[in-house]
Amino acid sequence: MMMNRRTFSTALLAGAAASLVSSRGMAATTPPVQARNVVLVHGLFADGSCWSEVIPRLQTAGLNVTSVQNPLTTLPEAVASAQRVLDRQDGPTVLVGHSFSGMIVTEAGVHPNVSALVYVAARAPDADEDYTALAKTYPTPPASAGIVFDGDEGRLSEAAFLRDFAGDLPEAKAKVLYAVQQPFHKQLLAGRTSHAAWRSKPSYYAVSTEDRTINPDLERFMAKRMGATTIEVKASHLALISQPDPIARLIINAAGRPE
Repeated sequence: MMMNRRTFSTALLAGAAASLVSSRGMAATTPPVQARNVVLVHGLFADGSCWSEVIPRLQTAGLNVTSVQNPLTTLPEAVASAQRVLDRQDGPTVLVGHSFSGMIVTEAGVHPNVSALVYVAARAPDADEDYTALAKTYPTPPASAGIVFDGDEGRLSEAAFLRDFAGDLPEAKAKVLYAVQQPFHKQLLAGRTSHAAWRSKPSYYAVSTEDRTINPDLERFMAKRMGATTIEVKASHLALISQPDPIARLIINAAGRPE
């Protein structure tokens, strides 16, 4: 079968990721530890209910699931909220982050209960990396222009939320999600991670190919850099809602459970 450019690029990406694992990540060389717990962390413009399509699929697979309510105030406070939930887990736990909460997963993922990391269209910085500077090396995604501030609190405008954040969802459903979006504090965006958990934990990444909130090529770069086991999902930034089956399968695989 003749490869098109995307298929060929994907094959090259997979080969490059495998060759980089020894120095940059553990996903391809370390079999997943069997985990019974999953902790989910939401990003900007959302709350813990954004995982509502994924949670029942994980529960059906026999996993104990907790969705963190990220305060979206400062990075240390957001990390602490995840750490408190991780402290309560009774054994190996898969830590999953969407969007901005990849910052939280990268920092909190060094917790001893964490057996694997899953990034869903998420930021995946290195330790002390300026993520904003990294993101600027790629074309700016359209959603960035839709952020509005009320003093120190930021949120997405309704138009940007429907078009650029949740573009592949029915409008009525996207409007429900818009209604519960939580504002974030400007100070949150200034935080930098002091650890890169993906350097020592098996990592998995779901790229959203139609993402208008984080550039898909930036997602591919971060997944490749960490040597993550990677899937690509034809979805908006909200693949966890529009395409919950492949996202749930990726998490189940990270938990060492057979499909």
